[in-house]
Formats: sequence, structure tokens, C-alpha cells
Amino acid sequence: MCLLKRALYPLITVEQNCCIKVLDTIWFGMRILFLGDVVGRTGRQAILNNLELVRKELNIDFIIVNAENATSGAGLSSTHASQMIEAGVDCITLGDHSFDQRDMIQFSEKEKRVVRPLNYAKSAPGFGSRLLNITSTEKVLVVQVLGQVFMKRPFSDPFEALDLELTKYNLGGNVSAIFVDVHAEATSEKNALAQYFDGRVSIIAGTHTHIPTADLRILPMGTAYQTDVGMCGDYQGVIGMDKVEPIRRFRTGMVKERFKPACGEATLSGLVADIGSDGKAESVIPFRYKGVLDQYGMN
Repeated sequence: MCLLKRALYPLITVEQNCCIKVLDTIWFGMRILFLGDVVGRTGRQAILNNLELVRKELNIDFIIVNAENATSGAGLSSTHASQMIEAGVDCITLGDHSFDQRDMIQFSEKEKRVVRPLNYAKSAPGFGSRLLNITSTEKVLVVQVLGQVFMKRPFSDPFEALDLELTKYNLGGNVSAIFVDVHAEATSEKNALAQYFDGRVSIIAGTHTHIPTADLRILPMGTAYQTDVGMCGDYQGVIGMDKVEPIRRFRTGMVKERFKPACGEATLSGLVADIGSDGKAESVIPFRYKGVLDQYGMN
């Protein structure tokens, strides 16, 4: 596993002033790991089997995982959520499949480490943001919003919802870092949200489309941004699903059976960001470990 730590040195990160810097393995600020959509059993097992080691080797302070596809590819059960929390996940975000598993309705009301979309209906169970402690003096706000463009049903305005939520917090003041998971289909909508909120949050990370994009960077006012961080799943399938049924539907337009998650080795895909004392991102790198997209040579 020392190979994982050594491999961190040559990774390139784009800083606020557009210069190139190597992410230090020793960092005295806050280091956040975010992992994208966990898909099915293979994604869950990758989390359970590797997270403790990854946290230790990369000196991670806080781990956020989007897990809305972790149970049979649709939703997250309370059992699987509890397993991931026990494995070291500090906060779980959901998405448009938040309550596909019915027991998540009650679980999200009592488990403070689970965050559903902020711009769900006001009557929806659970919470759209959570303020969580890292230490007695350091706090992280985790927020999730759903996009409106090309989603299966319209949700309320994510710009307005996030604007209102952020009025309660002072980045670098009463909160050490603010992380926003934008669960959306359209690249342009995610990009617009990032540009609008640049400098007001630490990280804006896109989820939902399951394929990592090549635009990871720090925006001019200090917010780390990536349109989509990818998924924790089998990339030999079709966005994490066994490829037979998706291909059949594309070729024939007909449904034969339900989608089921692919079961090959998963890649843990996401980002690692270092946050300074002002709550702004100091450096950010992609994180892809194990499976076909592995960047550490661990296969």
C-alpha cells in the first residue's frame, strides 16, 4: 500500500493562481475525500474493503460518499448506510433515488450523517444539509442540491435553495469548509452553479452521470470544482450496470428486464481536496483507485 502514498507525489493539481503544484502527503489544514455514486454490491465492497487504508495512507480528515445507487443500483438501504458509516464514511449524500429503499425514510430522520437533496419538497423526510464536527473547533457543512435540466421530474430552484442555506454560514468563520454535491444531468447547469457560488463554498462536486470529467480545477475565487467525479462501480458495464440490458434497449427500444449492477471490480472514483484556514481550496486532485480506471498501478 506504500505504492498508493508514493503515487500521490506526481499527481498534478491546479491552484487558484493557475500554477502547477504537487499535492503534499503531509497537510496541516483539512483534507477532504469525496467519492462519487456507489453502484451496487461491487461499489459497496470497494468502500468497505479499502476506505480505512485510504484514509490512513492519504491522511484524510473527512470522507463524504454519494451512495444513492448503492443498494441494487437504486437507492440506499439503512443496513448498507450503517455499514458504510461503520467503515469510516463521515457523511453520505443521496440524490433523486433517495427514498427508493423505503427504510431510508425513517433512517434519514435520525441519522445526522445522511444528507438528501436540499431542494426536495419541504415535507420530504431527512435534511438537505448537515453541519458535522471534525474536531471541537472544525466543522464541515455538507449540502446536496438536485439539478432541474433533463431530470425525470422538476425540483425547486437549486440556486435559490443553496443561496438561502449559505446565508447562515460564514466560510472560514463559523464553518471551516462547505461541501456541495450537485446531483444533476446537465454539464451546463453544474458549471453555472459552480461559477455562481465560486468563493462561497470550498468544493462543488458533480454526481449522477457516473463518468469522471476532465475539468477538475480550482475556480478563480477558490472553490474546487469538477463537473462529475465519476462512480464507485464497475466501469466495464454501462455506467455501473450490467451491459446486456442497456445495449438491448438502445438497439431495440424494448425493455426485457430490470437493470442490474455490474459485478466486476469497482474503481473508487472521486477527488481529494486540501482546504485552507479561510475555507478555500488550496489544491485538488482526482482520486481513482482499483478497477479499470486505477491511477496507482494497484491492479
